[in-house]
Amino acid sequence: MGASLTEISLGELTPVRKGKVRDVYDTQDGRLVIVATDRISAYDCVLPSGIPEKGVILTKLSAFWFVRVSHIVRTHFITCDVRRFPPAFSPYASVLSDRAMLVWRANRIDFECVVRGYMAGSAWQEYRERGTVAGEALKPGVEESARFSDPIFTPARKAACGHDENLSFAVFEQEVGKRLAEELRSVSLRLYAFASRYCENRGLILADSKFEFGLVDGELMLIDELFSPDSSRFWPLDSYEPGRPQESFDKQFVRDYLRSIGWDRECSPPPLPLDVIKKTRGRYIEALERICGKSAL
Repeated sequence: MGASLTEISLGELTPVRKGKVRDVYDTQDGRLVIVATDRISAYDCVLPSGIPEKGVILTKLSAFWFVRVSHIVRTHFITCDVRRFPPAFSPYASVLSDRAMLVWRANRIDFECVVRGYMAGSAWQEYRERGTVAGEALKPGVEESARFSDPIFTPARKAACGHDENLSFAVFEQEVGKRLAEELRSVSLRLYAFASRYCENRGLILADSKFEFGLVDGELMLIDELFSPDSSRFWPLDSYEPGRPQESFDKQFVRDYLRSIGWDRECSPPPLPLDVIKKTRGRYIEALERICGKSAL
């Protein structure tokens, strides 16, 4: 296991945006270069420790899925081949290889489109507290991790900092307009259904996933990342049992560690022990290999 790349410098090239995980560069020709670092966040805070090769895994998974969903919706993905990037990026080919994507630029819609096939995460928390999910009442007695009879669409308003705000569909319609809201819901549900079938054939449950979209000349475009452990909740099919939390292919080891030491989520987050880093990396690699094949990394 090598060192993690939490900060990536491309000389005089300056990112126009630094997210929790990705640095975004504007090529000034209607395209962007998105570089996935090995940074990891928990509870909306970037941790001082990275996960080696995490950025490579996220990029490979997103590229894999972007190609396969192009029959459902236009995507921003162009290539991961650094040789096809603008010449200014050529000197940095070695660091960008496998962890950068060239994409089309879009006007981002500042809402996350979440599809949930199972009762988990913030949906489970809301349901326990109020009997609702995204403001919509559900029947009583639904268990944790239970499968919904039909996947549900639960949009959220993206926050500049802190937690995103879950919205009812009625509020979402008011915010983005009825026609666009319906299109976003329809496309999101189709994406989830497609990936869910694929994952089940490979021994995985896709419990939920979030999507981001933009507009290019009025046409909807799928952007950001896609069906990665950072944007989706994957469970092993063979050990699934409703009524309890499930094992997941994501940063659950990180969350569990932070809870175990009593971190208050207010002060600066602590570094991660080596065993937590190794276990988390292992789960990301397993997700990649199950989805893309054993030779993917």
